[in-house]
Amino acid sequence: MLTQRIKRLSPYIPGEQPQDRTYIKLNTNENPYPPTPEIVPFLKSFDIERLRLYPDPLFGPLRAAIAERFQLDSSQVFVGNGSDEVLAFAFYAFFDSARGRLLFPEFSYSFYPVYCDFYGIEYRKIPLDENFSIEINDYLAEERSCGIVFPNPNAPTGIVLPLKKITELLEQYPEDRVVVIDEAYIDFGGESAVSLIDRFKNLLVIRTFSKSMSLAALRLGFAMGDKDLVGALFAVKDSFNSYPADLIAQKIGEIAIRDTEYYRSITEKIIQSRESLSIQLEDLGWHVLPSGANFIFVEKKGLSGETVYKTLKEEGILVRYFNLEGIRNFVRITIGTHEDMEALMNSIRALF
Repeated sequence: MLTQRIKRLSPYIPGEQPQDRTYIKLNTNENPYPPTPEIVPFLKSFDIERLRLYPDPLFGPLRAAIAERFQLDSSQVFVGNGSDEVLAFAFYAFFDSARGRLLFPEFSYSFYPVYCDFYGIEYRKIPLDENFSIEINDYLAEERSCGIVFPNPNAPTGIVLPLKKITELLEQYPEDRVVVIDEAYIDFGGESAVSLIDRFKNLLVIRTFSKSMSLAALRLGFAMGDKDLVGALFAVKDSFNSYPADLIAQKIGEIAIRDTEYYRSITEKIIQSRESLSIQLEDLGWHVLPSGANFIFVEKKGLSGETVYKTLKEEGILVRYFNLEGIRNFVRITIGTHEDMEALMNSIRALF
């Protein structure tokens, strides 16, 4: 009854969402602060009569707002139903095994190999260096590759690849192969590669409304790149679903992308909490990787990541544990509110 390809799939597994009790959720990198209050008047005044009509399949006003924010032309912007969908479209549009293997970090967003298996794309996981950083020469050394994709900051490590290194990579990588930079966490540290789009026609930058803009429930993401890359994404979209982002989501996204002052303020709170938490853990003997994201990746000598995860879960605190060789001793901790971080540190001091 089932096809062989569905039997071969190993679906992506998101962070757990248990319902058995109330938890302090520090496992899925959600923003602890609400989205811009500017959304409220729109929702209160929304005319439900408009729901009988299809949304704009070209996302015109939202693309224009994104383009204005990043000093681009609307033709350089694509919008989709969450950055995961945008990534899926990009994998289909730009990567194929006939030209070589897709390259991405050994420890990175675990959806990448899922997309590869879904589309039948051969891939190679490139090891991180001894400091868990991306080394661009390892990607350039690959003789045949159909493209490169990586998050910046990387996940789950949180380590930022400097813009200078990204520029060096693009300068040396073949112009007819696409480099996708997944900037889900860039607002929390590091420098965006958007400034390189006009210079490098093979660069695609993908962003999300889920993290720094506190709209994970909305499912809205976007890509920025050369107009030919954006056109290819629209071709994939229109071959799959002409209307992936609904009317309400598009309008809320437009409101959010314009409220830079509000989001800058809550992002600063998260950065301050991240730095404070990192210092406190280091003072207690924990190894904390330098993070430019809204999470930290940490380990404590003598403790397995699974032990830390299970012990904190019993205390009502969820963190993320990855059962993978090479990072089994680490856990990823999402940065929450000041109160969340105090509760976490109180538990860590008492338990470890």
